[in-house]
Amino acid sequence: MKRAEWLAEARIGPFPAAIVMVALYCCIQIAVLPLVSLWAGTGVGIDDSEQLMYMRFLWAGYGGSQPPLYSWLGWLTSSVFGTNIVTLKILKYSLIFIGLTSVFVAVRKLGYSQRTAVASMFGLWLFPQVIWEMQHTLSHSVAALCFSGVLLLALIQLLQRKSPLAYVLFGLAVGAAILAKYNNFILLGAMMAAALSLREARRAFLRPQIAISMVMALLVCLPTLYWNATHPGDLLARSYKFGIDEGGGPLLIRWNGIVDLGKAALNFAILPLVIFAVAMLAGRVVPSTLRERFPDSEKLLWRILGFGICITIILVLASGATRFQDRWLLPILLFLPVAFAVRMDALGNNGRTAQNLVITVAAALAILIVPATWAYQVYGGKGMGRVVRLDYQTLYRDLTADGPIKTVTSDWHWVGNLRLADPDLVVLGKEVPGFDALLQEPAVLVWLDKPSPEPDILERIHQAGFVVDGASRSLRVPEFFGSTEGRLVNVARLKKQDAK
Repeated sequence: MKRAEWLAEARIGPFPAAIVMVALYCCIQIAVLPLVSLWAGTGVGIDDSEQLMYMRFLWAGYGGSQPPLYSWLGWLTSSVFGTNIVTLKILKYSLIFIGLTSVFVAVRKLGYSQRTAVASMFGLWLFPQVIWEMQHTLSHSVAALCFSGVLLLALIQLLQRKSPLAYVLFGLAVGAAILAKYNNFILLGAMMAAALSLREARRAFLRPQIAISMVMALLVCLPTLYWNATHPGDLLARSYKFGIDEGGGPLLIRWNGIVDLGKAALNFAILPLVIFAVAMLAGRVVPSTLRERFPDSEKLLWRILGFGICITIILVLASGATRFQDRWLLPILLFLPVAFAVRMDALGNNGRTAQNLVITVAAALAILIVPATWAYQVYGGKGMGRVVRLDYQTLYRDLTADGPIKTVTSDWHWVGNLRLADPDLVVLGKEVPGFDALLQEPAVLVWLDKPSPEPDILERIHQAGFVVDGASRSLRVPEFFGSTEGRLVNVARLKKQDAK
């Protein structure tokens, strides 16, 4: 608790101690995670390997139903630091740091104490998807965390200043949030509804200058909007994940959707809810005091949450979606710990005790989980993350034993790891836009653990005017922490069909 008090109140030079500690944590992860991969000779997980595949290209869209901003930032970061694991970690932890500190600054701008801002920022660590999942996987969700925080900060700046610059920055933040994760449209709608429901905040949105924000957001999003309109197949490639076409009557479908949404929300928010509840009990916060008058600054946060949930339910009922993953709820429920921390600020000494307990638990979890993130970096788990453990340097040498190759394609984007061995290599998965133009000889098709590749990738190759050249060959590629026999990788040469 003494350390929590120090984190809540102290400063290191001109900066709050908590901000410095978060920056130190991010720097340690940026340094250590690539080192353990270098020591073990391993690659990266599915989401990072996908970014290795995409970050070579600066496109308006990248396929797979994914927004482009994270890949744009990956392109920029790799242009400076090269194609390596360090670049991936610099990108990820820079975004995490920006997102967390944006929330801190936003709470301070609302007029709350440094302790409340620290409790709000550390409360975000309590989401399992942030404190654990983002450390070893996820990419676009990391961007959603970052730019949701930036959007909140820009909104508060707009409500307080109402200057032309504030409208410009809000528009830029809106565009960035949408390009970070498309479900940030829900967060934007919730923010606007919450602001319009409050008298003072409403004035900022009813001024003519709001057109500046709209124009700026449109300019930021316009290339991607055009790309999505001209590539609807790429935009909707993973829409099957929502389970919209599942059978059943209309009422049953809607009921299943609401139930699965509730489960996803509970999985996403259960840890911060429990920890804040325990903190309030330990701080002897009386439930009746939670209903004390809310200032407009706090009403804004709770209404953003409320409108976000309502909009999501309406979309579920309208679309017939029946399946949800908990991380999809990030923009909708992200500010739940912030609202709780702000509520504690109004409860005097008991509230401060609860805030200190939240800071203590979040900081302890962040520290305790660090060794596990290092282990997971080289082990990757037993599922899809197992691709981390392949020896990609050996695989690349085997692929090029008969001569250099220019393009590698596969039915799965794990092959992005090969760019760690050869940054100039063009790596293609079945969702890569412009596949036909990018597939060039000498080219190979590779696939894992099965006698033949998925039909989808063979169809893409055929559409590009290529065929499999001869029989495939099997390789046993060393797999760290796995079978001594290695992992089965099949390889087939591709050749361009003669034009008729």
